[in-house]
Amino acid sequence: MAYRWETPASVWLEDEHSGQFELLASEGLGRIDRHAQARGRLPDVARLLGASLPTSCDCAPVYPEGFAFCPNCGRPLDRMTAHSTPADWWGPHSDLFLPRHVPHGLPVTSVPLADSLEQRQSVPHVGRFDVAMRVPPNAHCVFAAAGYGFPVQRLLALAFTRGVLQYWDPMAQLWHVMAPEGADDDLVFTESGYAWLPAFHPQRGEVAIVPTACGLRRLWVNPVNESFRTEPVLEGRIVAAPGQMRSHIACLYQDGQGVWLWSARSDDSERQGYDCGDVPAAGWTQPFGYDGRLFWLHEQGQLVWRPGEAPRFMPWPQGWQPRLSFGGPTQSRDGRLWHIGHDGLAYSFLELGADRPQREPIDGARLGFANLLYRRGHPVVDEPWSGEQVEDQQEDESLVQPLLRGFNSDRSQPSGLVLRFHKYTGRAEDALADRVIARTTIEWIGRRNVILDEVARLSRPLECVPFVYDSILWLHHPDWNQIRGWRLEELS
Repeated sequence: MAYRWETPASVWLEDEHSGQFELLASEGLGRIDRHAQARGRLPDVARLLGASLPTSCDCAPVYPEGFAFCPNCGRPLDRMTAHSTPADWWGPHSDLFLPRHVPHGLPVTSVPLADSLEQRQSVPHVGRFDVAMRVPPNAHCVFAAAGYGFPVQRLLALAFTRGVLQYWDPMAQLWHVMAPEGADDDLVFTESGYAWLPAFHPQRGEVAIVPTACGLRRLWVNPVNESFRTEPVLEGRIVAAPGQMRSHIACLYQDGQGVWLWSARSDDSERQGYDCGDVPAAGWTQPFGYDGRLFWLHEQGQLVWRPGEAPRFMPWPQGWQPRLSFGGPTQSRDGRLWHIGHDGLAYSFLELGADRPQREPIDGARLGFANLLYRRGHPVVDEPWSGEQVEDQQEDESLVQPLLRGFNSDRSQPSGLVLRFHKYTGRAEDALADRVIARTTIEWIGRRNVILDEVARLSRPLECVPFVYDSILWLHHPDWNQIRGWRLEELS
């Protein structure tokens, strides 16, 4: 016989002979597999559920939520109550806390990184990473750090090209590959740049709306079982990742009649569909939002949509090709968005979202986005087409690739995380491809420039993924055998 204990969120069974507690059910988690409650997973499970752990007794390895003393020996227990958690991280493309005058969907974050990173020793001192984390088994992935309705923050790594969801157990310092609960729970998506729509007021276990090969799905996780499930939001072949403009969400999908733009409010009401005409059915960038509109970019043109209106596809001018790998759109001082491209003879910036776009010629490639722009090793601090600001002539032989801009309303000039390729004089396109860079430094550029680390023989730098988890700035590359991290003490 087993005694049944009911807490506000869970149901536990206590074996009358052994005194061991077994989790039977918990809100939002669905079926609980008793074999999943291995002793090595209990410290993490207890923190997730807010359960209690023993401190000095061996009567049971875990106790239901709210237990302050062992019912067998009376010794005190460690109650896993919720503590203040760091800010959620869904990738810089999903930061909804940015002001409206900053484009949403670009690698720009409102997490205050500069205040901490700029306390480190500045250039020319070369730093080293503070902590390291194991690389996920499936290394080509995007990261999310959030609570998902639980009282503590946890890290997920989604390898979307293979449909593999991975969960970081911070107590055991291990990655767990989560198993799908049903045959329809397939997370593979390869049609465009990746983006997901996080649940900002999640129920327990609710993660995000994710694009898949068969439609938009709502993703739920069960960390106790190490499993996940999905619910359908939109059926159809997704052509481009979803985006959000204030209270509206939208994505491109394809049916037998062509490509359509599907939209709805965040509460899944007011669903609408718009015929996009003869537009490409693959190869779009992840969307970004600005001035009340969502933009998807493609090698053939741009698709622009304002909620309540029909989408418009605008091909690029004849002979002009965008350089989508150079970063992303940037702003001029009057607030317009621009994208870099090449017309076969020279580079230029083209105005986005305009029927008759203005074009501004430039004298060389510029890498970056959202005003964090570099020409070779020098910043561009005025208009996107202005000349670079030369502070050190030796940087003419380097090339800077911005990774992440840190937004701070108190700063007149942008700051951010960059890679600096030293002694590199080749084309920017080659550096961003498979060419091996002999020496690269990871730097924070701001009021004080800090070299965070040094990397030998880096290739495919566009695969570097920065993320923030547990008050640490991490940088991941699929070729590295560990993820490098720098503590953000100011966020603790």
